[in-house]
Amino acid sequence: MNKVYEKVSKNIEDTRQIAILFVDKVIKRGSKKALIVGLSGDLGVGKTSFTQMVSKYLGIKKRVNSPTFVIMKKYPIKYMQYRFLFHLDAYRLKNEKELLHLGWKEILENKENLVLIEWPENTKKAMPKDSVLINIFHTEEGHRSFKIKKTKMV
Repeated sequence: MNKVYEKVSKNIEDTRQIAILFVDKVIKRGSKKALIVGLSGDLGVGKTSFTQMVSKYLGIKKRVNSPTFVIMKKYPIKYMQYRFLFHLDAYRLKNEKELLHLGWKEILENKENLVLIEWPENTKKAMPKDSVLINIFHTEEGHRSFKIKKTKMV
């Protein structure tokens, strides 16, 4: 993905449309490893809401909640090469080494994994160089702005 997508969400329907754009335009790629997506932004900006919209579009019927206390949740999906959606919340992690206890290396090596990780800045040394980063922030008008781009986290 060389293109940067910038969209503003004024409501939950707009966020749903941005999630659809993300799935249709960004995750459609073949790879030999997992696709890692960092969701960055302040508390309450909509990282989990965005993940809920993505998961719903991918066909997950279960309610997707923030994994803040359990750190990671895994959901089966069937979308292109992907078979699992991992939702991680790195807010409480002290550093990237703590990801290793969750099977991070195995998760990264499996091309059937799509990983959405909130607070990627807390584990940036563990983020692959070809990760996608979604920055979400509040606008002056009280809306949410989404900037989706391929990044170099390290």
